[in-house]
Amino acid sequence: MSTIYIDKPTPPAGVRIKNAIKGTPRAAKNYFTHLLPIVHWLPKYNLQWLAGDLVCGITVGAVIVPQSMAYAKIAGLPPQFGLYSSFVGVVIYCLFATSKDISIGTTAIMSLLVSQIISSVMAETADYTAPQIAITLALFGGFIVFFIGIIRLGLLVDFICQPTITGFMAGSALTIIINQSNQIFGISGIDTHQAPYLVFGKTLAGLGRTQVDAAFGLGSLVFLYGVKFLCAKCSQRYPNHARKFFYVNVARNAVLVIFTTLLSYLITMHQTTSPFHVLGPVPAGFQGMEVPVINTHLLSLIYTKLPSVVVLLIMEHVAIAKSLGKMTDYKIDVDQEIISIGLTNIIASFFSAYPSTGSFSRSAVMSKSGARTPLVGLFVAVIVVLALYALTPAFYYIPTAALAAVIIHAVSDLIAGPSVWKRLWSIHPWEFMIFLTAMVITLFTSVDLGIYVPVALSLVIQLYRTARPAYSILGKLVLQPSKQATSAGQEQTEAGTMYYPMSHPSLKNNLTQIAPGIIAFRPEESLIFQNASFVFDKLTDEIKHTTKRGVALPESYGDRAWNEAMGAKGSDGNLPLLRAVVLDLSGVHQMDSTGTDALVDTARQAERYSGQTCRWHFVGVEADTVRRGLLACGFGLQRHGTQTFFINDFVNMDEKGHRYGDEGCLKRISTTNLNSNPSRWDAKEKNPAETITTVEDIEKGLPIETVSEQHNGAGSSSTMDDAAVSTDDASEYCRCHLGSTLDVGEPIGLVRDKWPYFHQTMEEAVGSAVLGL
Repeated sequence: MSTIYIDKPTPPAGVRIKNAIKGTPRAAKNYFTHLLPIVHWLPKYNLQWLAGDLVCGITVGAVIVPQSMAYAKIAGLPPQFGLYSSFVGVVIYCLFATSKDISIGTTAIMSLLVSQIISSVMAETADYTAPQIAITLALFGGFIVFFIGIIRLGLLVDFICQPTITGFMAGSALTIIINQSNQIFGISGIDTHQAPYLVFGKTLAGLGRTQVDAAFGLGSLVFLYGVKFLCAKCSQRYPNHARKFFYVNVARNAVLVIFTTLLSYLITMHQTTSPFHVLGPVPAGFQGMEVPVINTHLLSLIYTKLPSVVVLLIMEHVAIAKSLGKMTDYKIDVDQEIISIGLTNIIASFFSAYPSTGSFSRSAVMSKSGARTPLVGLFVAVIVVLALYALTPAFYYIPTAALAAVIIHAVSDLIAGPSVWKRLWSIHPWEFMIFLTAMVITLFTSVDLGIYVPVALSLVIQLYRTARPAYSILGKLVLQPSKQATSAGQEQTEAGTMYYPMSHPSLKNNLTQIAPGIIAFRPEESLIFQNASFVFDKLTDEIKHTTKRGVALPESYGDRAWNEAMGAKGSDGNLPLLRAVVLDLSGVHQMDSTGTDALVDTARQAERYSGQTCRWHFVGVEADTVRRGLLACGFGLQRHGTQTFFINDFVNMDEKGHRYGDEGCLKRISTTNLNSNPSRWDAKEKNPAETITTVEDIEKGLPIETVSEQHNGAGSSSTMDDAAVSTDDASEYCRCHLGSTLDVGEPIGLVRDKWPYFHQTMEEAVGSAVLGL
């Protein structure tokens, strides 16, 4: 079996730029063709897909009609605007969608936000109507969302953590339930735009004014929850009929609205006024449509609210799209989904729609109803249009208490229960705190603050986690030999060494130091400008805590530096000198210039402290940026210069273009150090007349010979010269002349890195470090 020596050479910048330019036409073609996903699947549309989409469209249509009118009432808009929003949303979305399960239209939480924005604007001026404000929000919110999608900033969604979304949804749902409670009981005169706790208090105080509406409201709630409970129980008891019970459960909203409307009509048909609140007149068709108002004064009133609209449009839609995509094993394109939401709201604003996004409840129904393609939205749109043109006279008699019950029943599923709280707390208390903050702020202030504050808090926590990452000082656990039976009945003995953090709660009493003078350190996060100083300061502290100085401190405090005044008067003879550091970078995926500079500074400080050369071994150097940064600082071979620290292996070449690590690299390298002082970084302050040249085996890191020379001072070279390389034949330890590929099918016995100080495993790195002693 052969040993393969691997490398990840980075192509020159010119080659990378050339490849990028060459691939631009294809990338542009893919970009524009992906803007219309429908062209990829529509030619394959078939009758089986049609049947599934038709059934699903009718099912969702029965849900979307009552919900749209109910949610429009939450937004403080006439009910027809909810139908307009849902009609245009499902039609436009199917052209640009990458999800088959999303139902675009009115949502309870977006309606609540729109209601609060309308209230705040109308409190400042009476120049604009509620529909004008809502339509303008849809138009400009859509433009911003579309721009975010076009420039591919969908990755920003990943900065909103799940506890934020869960807490915000729970707080919003509780707010909606509180705001609808007065309509359940028919209590009038309560301003639902106030803080939810005030609305709740006034509702309790007004229970004495309960009207006949309570019969419709409470009865509707009992019916909705009763059907849901019975269908769930029957599905478990009769699994063969689960599909039938599902459709019964889905139809409960439509059945409720039809029944209560009929009952309301029978009660009021011979009366001039209704004894309970009803929905009122709904214009047939699209008679109530308005053109968006583009007014700078109106924009000045709503521009501070637009960010919350944009965040909610994206957050609510992407969250449900990702969730349903995972449930049914397909992947959505987040950027394309954001584009579709933006275009939907832009176009819908010309049909008098207010901001629309993916609905949690309807999307779940659509997924369970067997939607086959996004074209199901067209069938839903047909149901909405039929309702607009044929059923509007009947909508007049819908009891508002019944619609309030539909709303409360729909949003109650968004409230996370105690099991979610316990799970978040078990994962990490911070997760629970983010959730609780989002819920409480949304419940006690406003929806926009409920978006801003938790998102900001989650970003701060993420930045803190990045700036203060976990790290480990590793120790070794020597496993005792054990006997195992083989298939032939024989026994073989195995033993080995494993490496764990010294603070491991189960193994800390069994771990030992790797070797005297060798420190193994594992950062658990990428080494970037936010945390590089913190991580390497901890490594420096560990070096000073577990190893001794190479040169003892002066006895007199007057001869010490001020920062060393409290140090020991001599070196601790029981501690070893620092010989090598093993960095496990398997958890490091990024390393910027700040990280590499901090590493170099730490290496310099370590050598000044120990008074001798310290070898740095690296494990798990897989990421390109990490590998490139380390090599750029010379850590691949650790060739030292005298005026600088590690010399750049990329640029330090001889006349023939050869550099160490390339074909033809020889066994030995000779480095020239000024003076015999082990701390070479202070050499320029000494007498530069003497130089010491050390020839080292680059694989073992062992000095082979040392030559002392005297110079006249001026004009003597103080940097390593590639011409000083030994002219001996290539060493068996030199990896640079070995191939990095093997023939197909050739067995591989060992994998090593082409650069001697980069290792594949901790065992290999520790072995090399110990060998260097």
